[in-house]
Amino acid sequence: MTKEFVEATFRELQNEIIAQLETADGKGKFRRDSWEHKDGGGGISCIIEKGNILEKGGVNFSAVNGRLSDKMSKALEIGAGEFFATGVSIVLHPDNPHVPIIHMNIRYFEMETGEYWFGGGIDLTPHYIVPEQAKHFHQTLKGVCDRHDRSFYSRFKTWADNYFYIPHREETRGVGGIFFDRLNDKTTEHSKEELFSF
Repeated sequence: MTKEFVEATFRELQNEIIAQLETADGKGKFRRDSWEHKDGGGGISCIIEKGNILEKGGVNFSAVNGRLSDKMSKALEIGAGEFFATGVSIVLHPDNPHVPIIHMNIRYFEMETGEYWFGGGIDLTPHYIVPEQAKHFHQTLKGVCDRHDRSFYSRFKTWADNYFYIPHREETRGVGGIFFDRLNDKTTEHSKEELFSF
């Protein structure tokens, strides 16, 4: 599986999500804004506003490349070199306060050495928590995770709870979700293809 294949699939995923959201909203249309990265690649930022359901939201795609800075090399704890990164990120703010805010992203990172990993996550932030809806959300996430690895849900839910913990409020953000990073064939028992499928 090549980075070009991952990029093309993520680009198509952005289009698919946008089409489904426009259909579900019934009124709002996404405005597209293409941009270029200074070193190479770029992306498409897509914004929807004042729809029937969505007050405002973004579904963004990027695929960038360049030379890893020393600062980033230290932060990622990898050697210097050329990198490639692609992903899709979503933030949706519904007009109705009884519908939760949603955050989601998936990403892929690869170095010129072939070192790679997947990352991502999804969580809900409702203004008013409805326990049955939160339970359904987590059961759905668990079902998806279990199809790929029965350890994923508990591992990634704990990761999200810790990642989105708000210390001064002593609580996690919203009803949580899952979060994962640096998934590859060395940090899991899965091949690159299996992790991409997840």
